[in-house]
Amino acid sequence: MTPTNFPPEDTDRLRHHRFDGIQEFDKRLPNWWLMTLYGSILFWVGYWGYYQWLKAGPDGPQEITLAMSRIEAARLASAPTTDDPSLWKMSRNPVIVESGRATFNTTCASCHTDKLTGAIGPNLVDRLWIHGGKPAEIYVTVDKGVLAKGMPPWGPILGPKKVSEAVAYILSYHTEGEPIEVQAAWIPVLPK
Repeated sequence: MTPTNFPPEDTDRLRHHRFDGIQEFDKRLPNWWLMTLYGSILFWVGYWGYYQWLKAGPDGPQEITLAMSRIEAARLASAPTTDDPSLWKMSRNPVIVESGRATFNTTCASCHTDKLTGAIGPNLVDRLWIHGGKPAEIYVTVDKGVLAKGMPPWGPILGPKKVSEAVAYILSYHTEGEPIEVQAAWIPVLPK
């Protein structure tokens, strides 16, 4: 056998079969195409494992609920109102409550603790209120402050949106219509 019987390397080989007069080249797939294929297979395995096998990601109804919460939060936050029904509605929205939690932890937790149980400032999770426990009254207390007792007015610093989010976070620990008791004064709990 002589080397002339082999086709030259630079020519394309054709496959032996034909269909409707069409013949295929016998070429290897390009590496970029193969890497795309193998990468998409690996992505599918990871995606399936995350959402179906481990159930770590949100499913369809959870995603819809979360998206609706975001839309409702944007609608409520676009024009923050200080009436009781709006503040109660904001306290049931997880997006607003989470934003309010972040505001509360950065501005209010130093006096009321991150669990809202009170230290220097009063307890905010019980039913005893000094300046009124209705949502609009809580908003006014946070907005205007109580300078005689050391609480600064947070309204000029935070703005109405952040104040209403912080009030919504406080109200998330309460239920609408629960009894409110007014107490005369708060006696701070001293650290042990």
